[in-house]
Amino acid sequence: MKKMMPVLIAIVLIIVVAAAGFGAKIAERYSYSKERADLTEYFGIMGDDDVPVILQDEQIEEHAKLWDNTCYFDFATVHKYFNDRFYEDKKESLLLYTLPDAIVSVPIGSTTVSVGGSEGSRDYVIARYEGETLYVAADFVKEYSNFSYTLYTEPNHMQVYTQWDERQVATITKDTQVRYQGGIKSDILTDAAEGDRVTILEKMETWTKVKTADAFIGYVENKRLSEQFVEIPTPVTDYVEPVYESNTRDHKINLAWHAVAGTAGNDTLSEVMSQTKSINVISPTWFALSDNAGNFTNYATMDYVTQAHNMGLEVWGLVDNFNNEGIDTYEVLAGTSTRTYLINGLIEAALQYELDGINVDFENISLDAGEPFIEFIRELSIPCRQHGIVLSVDNYVPMGYTSHYNRKEQGIVADYVIIMGYDEHHRGSETAGSVASIDFVEKGIADTVAEVPANKVINAIPFYTRIWETKGTTVESQAVGMELAQQYISDHGIDISWNEETCQNYGEYQSGDSYYQVWLEDADSIRVKLNIMSKYGIAGVAEWKLGFEVPSIWNVIEEYMNQP
Repeated sequence: MKKMMPVLIAIVLIIVVAAAGFGAKIAERYSYSKERADLTEYFGIMGDDDVPVILQDEQIEEHAKLWDNTCYFDFATVHKYFNDRFYEDKKESLLLYTLPDAIVSVPIGSTTVSVGGSEGSRDYVIARYEGETLYVAADFVKEYSNFSYTLYTEPNHMQVYTQWDERQVATITKDTQVRYQGGIKSDILTDAAEGDRVTILEKMETWTKVKTADAFIGYVENKRLSEQFVEIPTPVTDYVEPVYESNTRDHKINLAWHAVAGTAGNDTLSEVMSQTKSINVISPTWFALSDNAGNFTNYATMDYVTQAHNMGLEVWGLVDNFNNEGIDTYEVLAGTSTRTYLINGLIEAALQYELDGINVDFENISLDAGEPFIEFIRELSIPCRQHGIVLSVDNYVPMGYTSHYNRKEQGIVADYVIIMGYDEHHRGSETAGSVASIDFVEKGIADTVAEVPANKVINAIPFYTRIWETKGTTVESQAVGMELAQQYISDHGIDISWNEETCQNYGEYQSGDSYYQVWLEDADSIRVKLNIMSKYGIAGVAEWKLGFEVPSIWNVIEEYMNQP
């Protein structure tokens, strides 16, 4: 027995050691990790001035900056998430914001601000450049935008709310940790004390994804949470959305454009109006940008306006950007000085000639001129609103090519948004086709009313047809009025038949190597277009241009105008 004792002791020791090791492994497996996450890495903080942004319940890729205890957003972030009405004038180093009745102007790099000429200041630099990037103070953006934010330090991060929908919340029932992932071995992000309230983001079998009051997003064990309940957050109460009052009419608009190439063209008013019906607005092509300093040609006369008013017509003078060579629309509109000079000139002319409205027909606007263009419309709307002058803006149909015209904003600040529902195929087209097929017209209307109130939308119809000649790979066309188109059909003995796809009368013929095609604009095609306009309940119709129509077309348009 004595000889067996050492062996037994050794066996017992081996068992004890093995049990201890096994117990340690069990303890290790089921114990909670005490490792804390690197919060700089967790938030993706890049420097002492960097501030990650949690928007609603998600961290976004854009970060803010913290300079001199003031939070700043870069300009692109301001536009993307908060307010795209801010305008950066790079030429004159200004930050602008257009209110319904005043322009807010801030010299970049300063603490001063002018609102309609009244000077004020803030106790921080309102806007500043870092390299070529413009940053705007969050507090200043907040003065004109509906959002709230809270800045947290150690480490820097920011909670931002732009919506205040009801949310699911729960209370922490016992001191615990919020972990990077769902699992006891995951690193600790932050501590949660009994009684803390957290937002429920996603509930799983044993863990729940939550957001803490100080905007840490991680995981907590379900057993540490009370039953979830609904909480309705308190929205921002110190912001009031500005109201851009409109000067729309309480009747349908029938606007006819009158092409006036000089003051002598004004004498044709009686002639072009002699056989028309139901027109209540005439828009003479009086004004055209003449240089890049904001000057424009002016063919307006008081006699014309008086004559038009005596006919019961409103006069909306048209201004364009394409009737003079060497005009760079970006150069005219991008700088505040030239933009203001142009606006002042237009308003002065409108008041001098007692115009009822201004019709802006700026075409072929480059992408970089999109922001200056809509800022021009915003700023022009202020004196128009003050003086009761109707502001209308012309837009070509293809949204993909003209989305930078910003129809949605036009629909807020202007009185009417006019769709030029033609030129589907135009002089430069590589293939022959309709000027305004019905699908093209309807898409233009549908896309516009998706962004603009229907009572502000006017659709323009063409009084012209293109006669197409295809010879080999060469495609050419000429635009002719309705009477000349019918004469062409008759002279060439072309058989015309109704084309259901375009909802137009169509004809074709071959002569030698040339293939000719015509999609007619006539009473039949115009009636279908007007029916579509009635379907969408828009504000009215416009026509390009007086003198291209046949008298009978006015009967069709009058029927549309008399519809309720």
